Amino acid sequence: MQTHVIDIANDTPQSTGQRRLADLPDRVVSGDPHHDTEIQFTSPDGKLTVGTWTSTPGKWHAFTDKDEYCYIVSGHCALIHEDGTRREFREGASFFIPDGFVGFWEVIETTTKHFVIRDTK
Repeated sequence: MQTHVIDIANDTPQSTGQRRLADLPDRVVSGDPHHDTEIQFTSPDGKLTVGTWTSTPGKWHAFTDKDEYCYIVSGHCALIHEDGTRREFREGASFFIPDGFVGFWEVIETTTKHFVIRDTK
């Protein structure tokens, strides 16, 4: 098997998915966010995932048991820690969410991000 560099923005994804976040119990705080995800890579053990995600506006409890690096391609979003600390991000921003973060994602304007997620459980 040959290993090639993956162009996250332009290569054909391995898989795609859509979901309405409100379908997950007790997740959404406000709005009706819908997510489109394109997976470009998943490691053989399933613990590392790379892809692109787009969300419509809304606010929800952040997922846990993951480390996540994000690069905002377009849009406007915020991460809000449970203590109220708010960090806003727009096109061109990059940030890291370590496992253990407890708080919320808020998408203010439809947002697209490239991501690398490592499952820590």
